[in-house]
Amino acid sequence: MPGTLPFTISKTDSFFEKLSEWIGDVFYEILPEAGFEERDEQIFMAFQLEKAFKDKKAMFAEAGVGTGKTIVYLLYAVCYARYTNQPAIIACADERLIEQLVKKEGDIAKLEQALQLNMDVRLAKSRDQYLCLNKLDPLVTDDDEAYNAVYDSLPAFVNSTSTLQKFHRYGDRTEYPSLTDEQWANISWDPLQDCLACSRRHRCGLTLQREHYRNAADIIVCSHDFYMEHIWTKESRIREGELPFLPDGSCVVFDEGHLLEFASQKALTYRFAERTLETLLTRIMDNDVREKTLDLMEQAISKNDEFFAELAKCSSESRASEKMTVHKAPSVTALAENLLWLLDSIQEELVFESEMFVIDDYNLKIVEEYLDQISYSLSLFARRSIGINWLENHNGEKTLVIMPKMVEEILRKEVFSQQKPFIFSSATLSEGNSFDYLAKSLGIDDYLSFSVSSPFDYEEKMRLYLPEFSPVDFEARAKYAMDQIQSSNGRALVLFTDMNDLHSFKKYVQGSFGFPLLFEGDAEISTLVSRFQNEEQSVLCSVNLWEGLDIPGRALENVILFTLPFPPNDPVFAAKREEASNSFTEVDLPYMLLRLRQGIGRLIRTSTDQGEVHVLLDQNLEPEVLERIHSVLPVHPSKLNNGAKLA
Repeated sequence: MPGTLPFTISKTDSFFEKLSEWIGDVFYEILPEAGFEERDEQIFMAFQLEKAFKDKKAMFAEAGVGTGKTIVYLLYAVCYARYTNQPAIIACADERLIEQLVKKEGDIAKLEQALQLNMDVRLAKSRDQYLCLNKLDPLVTDDDEAYNAVYDSLPAFVNSTSTLQKFHRYGDRTEYPSLTDEQWANISWDPLQDCLACSRRHRCGLTLQREHYRNAADIIVCSHDFYMEHIWTKESRIREGELPFLPDGSCVVFDEGHLLEFASQKALTYRFAERTLETLLTRIMDNDVREKTLDLMEQAISKNDEFFAELAKCSSESRASEKMTVHKAPSVTALAENLLWLLDSIQEELVFESEMFVIDDYNLKIVEEYLDQISYSLSLFARRSIGINWLENHNGEKTLVIMPKMVEEILRKEVFSQQKPFIFSSATLSEGNSFDYLAKSLGIDDYLSFSVSSPFDYEEKMRLYLPEFSPVDFEARAKYAMDQIQSSNGRALVLFTDMNDLHSFKKYVQGSFGFPLLFEGDAEISTLVSRFQNEEQSVLCSVNLWEGLDIPGRALENVILFTLPFPPNDPVFAAKREEASNSFTEVDLPYMLLRLRQGIGRLIRTSTDQGEVHVLLDQNLEPEVLERIHSVLPVHPSKLNNGAKLA
C-alpha cells in the first residue's frame, strides 16, 4: 500500500542496509521471475546510486541505452520518499517525456505489476500546458470547429454552479491532439492571465491538477522547465501568500540531466512582447480615467512601437536559431529609458485612479503587476551591462528577452546547496570521460559519478554512414535523406537542428511518398510520436526529439541526422563562448558531441532492434573534429553503395 516500505525494517535496523538487501533481491530474484532480463549494467548502477542517497549528494549517473536506468532510479525514489515521508521529484526534459514515463505500458506500471507495489505518482505540468477558460470563451463561434470541439469536451461542472464533488483532471495539452501549436497558443495559459483573481479559478484544470499533485505520497513527475520555475518563484510566491509550485521533495532526479542548464536559463528570463503593453493598457483605457492618465497611456503605446521598431533595426539574425542578436545602440537605449519614464508616470497616476474606483479591480491588479514586470525588464535591458538580450519574431510579433549571463552561481546557491540527493540520469553526461563540463555549467562543485555502457551489440545491430555534402547544398542533403527514407520504406526519424531546415524539407518532399510524413508543429508532439510508433511505415521529422524518444521495434529502423548538432550562433551561446578560453573546444564541440550521441541513440532501444544511422556531414569539416566524432560513434562507419562521399 502507498506509504509503506516494500521491505521490513525494525527500529534498530539501518534503512540503507535493508534497502541494499531489498535492491539485491529485486534485481537478482523478483524482476527475473517476473520476466525481466537480468542486466549486470543495471545492477551495477543500482548499487552505485545507493551512495548518493546515503550521503545526500549530487551524482551523475551516465548509463547507456538499454541499461534500464529508469527502473533503478524509480526504486530508490519511491523507497526514499516513503522513508522520509516526502515525495520524490522526477524532472524530465520536457512535457512529452512526462507522459512517456507514466503511460500504461511504461516503467512505472511495469514495476508496480512486477513488485506488487502500488505507487502514488502524480503529474505536475507547466502552466502553458493547460487550457485557459477565459481565453477560450471569445473564440467559441459558429465558424470555428476546432475551438467549439474544445468547448464541447469540457466536463459539465466547469460551467455549473454546483459544488465540485471530486478531483477531475481535464484541460491539458494532450487532450487536444488535433490542435496545431499555433491554435493551442490562442487558448492556453499565458502570463497576462491573473489566475489568483480569476472567478473560475476553482474549476480550472490547472488549479485542480495543482491541488491534486501537491498531495502525492510517492512521486511527482514534472519537466525541467517547471522544476526551475518552481525554484525561481518559490520565495516570491511565499511572500505573496501562495504555495510554491512544488512541495519540498525528498530527492530530485533529473532525467536527461544534461539539458538542465537550458531549462534553468529559460526559467530566469524576462520576456517583453511587443503587443503586451497595448493589450494591458487598453484593458483600462475604456474606463472613466482622467485625461492625464489617458494621454500618458497613448504616449506609452506609441513609444513602445518606436522602441520595438528600433530594436528590429538594431538586431541581426542568428544561424539555426530564432534568437536575433540585439546590438544595443544608443538610439535603442534612449527609447527604452523614455518608455521607462512613461511607465513610471502611468503607475503613479494609477494610484490616484484606484482611489476614485473608476477601474475594475481585477483589470487594475493585472495591469499594475505586469507594468512592474515590464519596467523591471526594461531597466535590466537599459541599465545593466551584464546579461544576455535577444529579439524573437514569431509571425510578426516581436519579443525582447532578457536573461542572466550565466546561471551556475544561482544554481549553486538556490538548488545544489540543499542537502539532499540530486541524481542526473542520461546516456550522455560526460565529455571525454569527464563530467566537469556539465558540473561547471550547473554550479556543482562536489559530486559523485559513474559511467556504465550499453549492453547492446551495436556492431551487429547498427550500420552507420557518414556522407559528406557542401554546407550550402540543401537539395543534395534533402535528396539523400529522401533516398534513405525510400530505401527503408519509411520507418525513419529525421532530426534537424533548426525549424527553417525542417520547413524547407517539408516543402521539398511534399507528395513524394505513399506513407505518412509527420512534422513537428503540425499537431501536439506526443500525438505525433504515438502515430509514428503505431503507423509502421511513417516518417517523423523533428527539431526537439534528439533526446528521450523511445520507439522500439520496426517502427524506427532509420535515423537521419540532417546536420551535425552544433549549438546555434545565438546570444546565449555567444555569452558562453565569451567566458571560455577556447570557445570551440570548451563550448561548441562538447555540446555537439553530447547531442550527436543522443541522436544516434534513438535507433537501438531494445536488444532486438536494428537499422541504419546516417549522419550528414559538411565537406569542410576539420580533421580534428572528424576524429572526435569517430571517437564517440558506437560502431565503425560503413561504406555507401551509391557513391556518396564518405568521411
